[in-house]
Amino acid sequence: MSKDQMFAKVVLASQPTNGAPPIITIHARYPRIIHSEIMTHRVFSRNARSSRAVPVATMLKEIRETPFVPWHWGANQKGMQAGAECDARVQAYPDQLRPSLSREEAWLAARDNAVRAAEAFSEAGYHKQIANRLIEPFSFIDTLITSTSWANFLHLRDHTAAEPHFQDLAAMFREAIEGADYETLEPGQWHLPYITDDDCDEIDQVVGMDNCAEALALAQKLSVARSARISYKPFDGDDSIEKELERYELLVGSTPLHASPAEHQATPDVLVDEYEGWANDNLAGNLGPGWIQYRKTLPGEYVADAA
Repeated sequence: MSKDQMFAKVVLASQPTNGAPPIITIHARYPRIIHSEIMTHRVFSRNARSSRAVPVATMLKEIRETPFVPWHWGANQKGMQAGAECDARVQAYPDQLRPSLSREEAWLAARDNAVRAAEAFSEAGYHKQIANRLIEPFSFIDTLITSTSWANFLHLRDHTAAEPHFQDLAAMFREAIEGADYETLEPGQWHLPYITDDDCDEIDQVVGMDNCAEALALAQKLSVARSARISYKPFDGDDSIEKELERYELLVGSTPLHASPAEHQATPDVLVDEYEGWANDNLAGNLGPGWIQYRKTLPGEYVADAA
């Protein structure tokens, strides 16, 4: 079933000791058709699978074998919410002599047409950023989301007025958040998605047990690189430190700076006092007061903000 491909899983959840809200990073997979609605939530830091990054052959294989097929089929009516479930047959072909199709058959017939067109564009020499666009409505997308603020998202989307597929996804987010296991963070300790205890042991072997600052810097870079991999294939534990560092340099060392994967890493800020507030409030980014976002510590990051 198409719905079985959708999920929301906590990658890492951290609870700061400074009184700021907890931070949660979630890997979600959902129909590509609702991605634009995810993007309206501006408090989210996110990276997502890109049609410009995934080879056409890979996308076509997925669309043929495991396409997105709606599991909500609302009837037309005025307004943004659909009516009751509709199971009317669809005349999908111009030739009226051909039989009508069930709603699932008609959807897959449209998929087949899009696949043929995408393949033709690819074979003619067009880049994947062109060919893959044709099949996006039939695909799923992987997205990495980090935030300290989930209440508005859940209030709006885990609601009967939401687009029904998005409502199903929001319910998965709620379940994942409510079931999260938190790591406690002191200021100076970092929320680093995709960095495990085994990674820390390997990092210590690379930089030496006593070089804490260099070890932290390396772990931050690895987390950024692994978060960025969601654009074409979610991180699954493979690849060497050297390859990940090369990826990091391609992102952060490039001009212009590609800094969005550096928004998932953060450390609790220090509260100076109740009057002066946080010591580094200008480094919180979209995580809000009480956090220092790694992106905001990068040289030249303000230039990327101004662009």
